[in-house]
Amino acid sequence: MNFVAMEPINKGWSGDKKYCATDVNGTRYLLRVSDITQYDAKQSEFYMMKKVASLGVPMCQPMEFGICKEGVYSVQSWIDGENAELVMSGCSDAEQYIFGLEAGRILRRIHSIPAPADQENWEIRFNRKMNDKIRKYSGCPVKYENGQAFIDYINGNRHLLKNRPQVYQHGDYHIGNMMIDRNGQLQIIDFDRNDYGDPWEEFNRIVWCAQKAPLFAAGMVNGYFDNNVPMEFWRLLALYISSNTLSSVYWAIPFGKGEVENILNQGKDILFWYDNMRKFVPT
Repeated sequence: MNFVAMEPINKGWSGDKKYCATDVNGTRYLLRVSDITQYDAKQSEFYMMKKVASLGVPMCQPMEFGICKEGVYSVQSWIDGENAELVMSGCSDAEQYIFGLEAGRILRRIHSIPAPADQENWEIRFNRKMNDKIRKYSGCPVKYENGQAFIDYINGNRHLLKNRPQVYQHGDYHIGNMMIDRNGQLQIIDFDRNDYGDPWEEFNRIVWCAQKAPLFAAGMVNGYFDNNVPMEFWRLLALYISSNTLSSVYWAIPFGKGEVENILNQGKDILFWYDNMRKFVPT
């Protein structure tokens, strides 16, 4: 593709360079450029995006992949719209909930792609991840008020990981990685953290949704389970949120005091929703 204009996009946490690229016909695309050392990972990401798109998931359509002077690049279709997080603030509770239902149904479709047969056992893999997170949190200079509640919940519920299935995951599924296009359709973006794992672990970022749009979060769960949420889901979700919350503290430190404060406040919200992890169904 030949582009006549490239406007940098400075949003998001990805290490990729992102551009709104325009061709000679005035058609806009999303151009992502990564370091050449990321070639294998980005090639796999592009291939899996094509697989997800073939399921009819509303998303940036993968168009072209290759090597350029700056590294490895991918071209995706441009979604003309607004970030869902911003749109939700102007929506009624009913509208938030309907968008949430759709997000849950879309996620169920994404999870229809199975993990490779040789994928490492989930219980072994995730216990290792949680141990690493507890170790790093314990050595972190910043702590949650009553952060021990997360560690205690993890250690008391590791048995829930036994015999969990694994599927393809978006990897960062929350309201900040969704858009509402000009037709009012929910669109999914940013597959750069895609992975394989327990499908229910994918909900570990729902805290971002619950803070910004609680009815969206509720709709997402009900949409995924078609209004029949198993109790086992809530127990596991509390485990996955506890694990993710621990790692959020030391993740935030390089981004400055403001981001650390955001994460500490999020931790307070989570402990309130779960009554200091004494309950496993959040308020």
